[in-house]
Amino acid sequence: MRRCIELAKCGFGTASPNPMVGAVIVCDGKIIGEGWHRRCGEAHAEVNAVNSVADKSLLKKSTIYVSLEPCAHVGRTPACADMLIREGIPRVVVGSIDPFEKVAGKGIEKLQNAGVEVKIGVLKQECDWLNRRFFTFHTKRRPYIILKWAQTADGFIDNIRTDNTRKPLKITNVQFDRLVHKWRTEEDAILVGTRTALLDNPQLTARLWSGRNPVRVCIDRELKVPASSRIFDCQAKTIIINGSKEGTNGNLIFCKADFNENIVPQILDILYHNEIQSVIVEGGAQTLNSFISSGLWDEARIFTSTEKITNGVKAPDLPYPCAKIEKEEDVTLKYIYNNDFYTENIL
Repeated sequence: MRRCIELAKCGFGTASPNPMVGAVIVCDGKIIGEGWHRRCGEAHAEVNAVNSVADKSLLKKSTIYVSLEPCAHVGRTPACADMLIREGIPRVVVGSIDPFEKVAGKGIEKLQNAGVEVKIGVLKQECDWLNRRFFTFHTKRRPYIILKWAQTADGFIDNIRTDNTRKPLKITNVQFDRLVHKWRTEEDAILVGTRTALLDNPQLTARLWSGRNPVRVCIDRELKVPASSRIFDCQAKTIIINGSKEGTNGNLIFCKADFNENIVPQILDILYHNEIQSVIVEGGAQTLNSFISSGLWDEARIFTSTEKITNGVKAPDLPYPCAKIEKEEDVTLKYIYNNDFYTENIL
C-alpha cells in the first residue's frame, strides 16, 4: 500500500478534480503490475495497473492493492470495480473508502457481491491524508484551504503602503519563490483581497514553474480593481467575488456575494460550485485574518525571514503548533495544520 501511495503522488497537480490513486498487482509475492491515475478523463489507476501486466493469466490468482476504493459508476471512464470482476482478480486491498456519493462504498459492495475478497482500511490514515483535498471537497462541501504568507522576524508582512508606486516588501528568497510557484501548479485556485490586487498588481500565475496556472480569485466588493490589472490578462480563469455583478466575460467570472454577512462561507460556496477543490489564500492580512477568525482553514505555510522592519502591516497571529519546518539561507518555512487528527497521526 505504501507503493500505491508513492505511485498516486505522481498524479499530484494533474489528476484533479479526480483523486490521486495508485494501484499495485501482486502475484505469488511479486509485483507484476503497477499504475496510477494520471489525468482526469484518462484511465484510472486500476486500469493502468492491469494493462501493465504482461501475462494476464496471472490476474486470476493475484491481489490488487489500491489506495482508494475502485469506482462503481460510469463517468468519463468505465467502472473499475466491473473491470476487476471481469478480469477475475480474486482479492482487492483498499486504503480509503471513496467519499464521492456515486461511489462511497458501492465499489466495495459490487466486488463483494461478485465473490471478490476485499480488505478495507490498510494504511487508511495515510491514504486519507494523500487525498485530503478531495475528501474535504466531498465531505465538507468546500475547498481545502491553504493560508500562505511571508513575514519578517518581528512579525510584519509588508511596509505600510497607500498606493502601488512602492513595491511590496521582499521577504522570501529565489529558492522559496520557485517553491511557491510549484505550489500554485498543485492547487486549483489562488485567492487575494482587493488591497493586495491594487497595491501589488500580482499575476498569480505559475510562471516560475512548469505546470498549469491556478484559477485566480479576487475579492473585490466594489469592483475597484482596474481592467488594466494583471489578474485580467487572460492568462488564467479568474473569478471576481463582488457585491453587485454576476456574469461571465471570456475567462472572467463575476460572482455576487452579500458583504453584509460573513463573506468567507459565501466565498467557499462559490468556489465549491465552481468545482475548485483547493485554494491558496495569499493575502493580504485582512483576508487571511478573515479566514482565521472564521475557523475556515486547513493548512498554513508561513515564511519567516531574519529581517526586521520595526513597523508595518502586522502578520496574522496563528498560535498553533508547528508540524514541520524547512530552512533555506535566511528564511524559515513553517507548516501548521488545523486538524489534530492529521497532526498526531500523519506528520
